[in-house]
Amino acid sequence: MSKHYKLTALTLAALASTALVVAPIHADDSDNHISASVGATSQGEMTWRASLSHDWDKHWWQSDRGYLTGYWDTAYTYWEGSDASGAHSLSFSPVLVYQFNGNRVRPFVEFGIGVSLFSSTDVGERDMGSAFHFEDRLGAGVVLPGGSRLGVRAIHYSNAGIKQPNEGIESYALFYSHAF
Repeated sequence: MSKHYKLTALTLAALASTALVVAPIHADDSDNHISASVGATSQGEMTWRASLSHDWDKHWWQSDRGYLTGYWDTAYTYWEGSDASGAHSLSFSPVLVYQFNGNRVRPFVEFGIGVSLFSSTDVGERDMGSAFHFEDRLGAGVVLPGGSRLGVRAIHYSNAGIKQPNEGIESYALFYSHAF
């Protein structure tokens, strides 16, 4: 079995075991979400992302307009490469969300800074310099009736100059998140 397939199998097993542990803890109050997204890098390669998230049980600055809240996000991303190998990354990020009030559909904006570990220092056409990176995200979307979310996201990865080269890479994606 190749290194590529071993890493993919280990990653999927880690996500599945996390879901089995997290789901029973809070399944009754729908604080958990499973998400899927498809996107493209700024160089045109495709990205596919699966994530598990847990909403914070906190609301700040509540007003007639909305409130500030957030969630923890754990994700696996497959980065299509110019060759058959591609790259993989595991990420963890706290995400702040401003949730606007609404009747059926409620808009939101989100911002997060987390960490990510890549399987390769070469991602697509980029030489990332290291496997460790920071993950900066900016997104917007709507919360649908039932708690599912639909939105768009821009995520930038960079090692912040810890190691050279530090070319960084972006992914622009459409995502759907289902409450469980």
